[in-house]
Amino acid sequence: MLKTPVSYEEVTQYGINRLLSRTNLEVARILDKALEEKEISIEEGIKLFETNGTDLHAVMLTADELRRRAVGDVITYVKTRNINFSNVCYTGCKFCAFAAHENDERAYFVPLAEIAQRAKEAWDLGATEVCIQGGLHPRIDGMYYHEIIRSIKDIVPDMHIHAFSPFEIKFGARKRNVTIEEHLTSLKEAGLDTIPGTAAEILDTDVRKILTKDKLSADEWVEIVKTAHKLGIRSTSTMMYGHIDGPRHWANHIGLIREIQKETNGFTEFVPLGFVHYNTELFKKEGARAGSTGIEDLKVIAVSRIMLYNWINNIQVSWVKNGPKACQVMFDAGANDFGGTLMDETISRSAGAPFGENMDPNEFNRLIWDLNRIPAVRNTSYEIVDYPKIQ
Repeated sequence: MLKTPVSYEEVTQYGINRLLSRTNLEVARILDKALEEKEISIEEGIKLFETNGTDLHAVMLTADELRRRAVGDVITYVKTRNINFSNVCYTGCKFCAFAAHENDERAYFVPLAEIAQRAKEAWDLGATEVCIQGGLHPRIDGMYYHEIIRSIKDIVPDMHIHAFSPFEIKFGARKRNVTIEEHLTSLKEAGLDTIPGTAAEILDTDVRKILTKDKLSADEWVEIVKTAHKLGIRSTSTMMYGHIDGPRHWANHIGLIREIQKETNGFTEFVPLGFVHYNTELFKKEGARAGSTGIEDLKVIAVSRIMLYNWINNIQVSWVKNGPKACQVMFDAGANDFGGTLMDETISRSAGAPFGENMDPNEFNRLIWDLNRIPAVRNTSYEIVDYPKIQ
C-alpha cells in the first residue's frame, strides 16, 4: 500500500516534535514558543545557552527551522577584499594581536595609491565590496578617512565601501573636533556606503573594562551605530565571545542588538566572532579562556537565530576564525551566510587564527553544495548577484 506523500515542512515538524518530546520541559516550552514565532526573552535565551545533549540538538533543530522560514535554503557569500590600511594603534586592547606601535618592526601604513590599487584589483576580480579598517594611528588626522574613500571612488566609483568601525568613527570625529553625526555625514558625502559593526566585543561594561583600554564604551558603540542608521548608513552587528564572558553576557548582548534593530532596522546581519586567543595578552597574561569551544560556537549561532528571528534575517559564520568545515555544521544550527572571500585578511591571522586569508568562490560553492543547499553570491545589502552553476 502506498503511503500518502508528506511535505518537507511536515517531516521537519515531525522531527522537531519527536525531539521536543525528549527535551527538558522548560527548554521544550521555550522552543515551542520560538516555533510559534513569539519573541524569546533574555532569560529564556540564557536557558537555551545552558543546554547540552538532546536539549542542545533540539535548540539547533529549532534554529534551523527558523532559518528555513526566514531565508530558505540559500547560503550566501560576498566577493570582497579586506584592506587593513595600518596596524599602528595606540589603544592596547588585550584581546588584539594585530596592533603595533610606530617603532615596531611589524608596523605598516598602506599609502592611498596602494589602497586604491587594491580596490581596483578586487573590482577586476569580481568583488563588489571593499572592507576597510585599521588601527588608530596617532599621527593621522580625521580627514584621512575621507581621503581613503575618495581615492577608491575616483578609480572604481561603483565599488561598495564598507569601512571604519565605530571606534574609528569616534577617533576621526575627535581628531576633527566635530560631533559623531557631523563626521558620519561627511563620510557619507565622501562615498561611505556601510560600516562594520565591529568594536562591539561584548556590550557589557564590566567585561569591557578588562578587554580594552581607552576604547569606546558600550553606550558609545550604541550611540554611533544608531546615529549611522539614522543617517541611512547601515551596518553589520557583531559579538566577540569565548574569553572572560558567558551565557548571560551573550544573551544580554544579543538582546541589546535586537532592541537597536527594532528602533532603527539598520543591521544587515549578525556576526558571532569566536575569540582567537593564541597570540593575545588577554589569554597569555589575563587568564582568558582558550577561545570558544565548538559546542559554544553552535550555541551562539543557534540562540542568536532564535532570539533575532523576525528582526535580523542573516546570521553569518566566520570561516577565518572557525574554519570552513566547522562552519558547515553551523549551517545546520541556524546560519545562512558564509561571509566574504576577503582576499587579504590580517587581523584574525595576527591573533593566531590557523585558517587562510582568502577563500576561492568555487570552494564556497563546493562546501555549500555538500550541504545540499544553494550557493548564491550577494552584495553587501544581501541582494543576490548570481547563483553559481554546478561545475
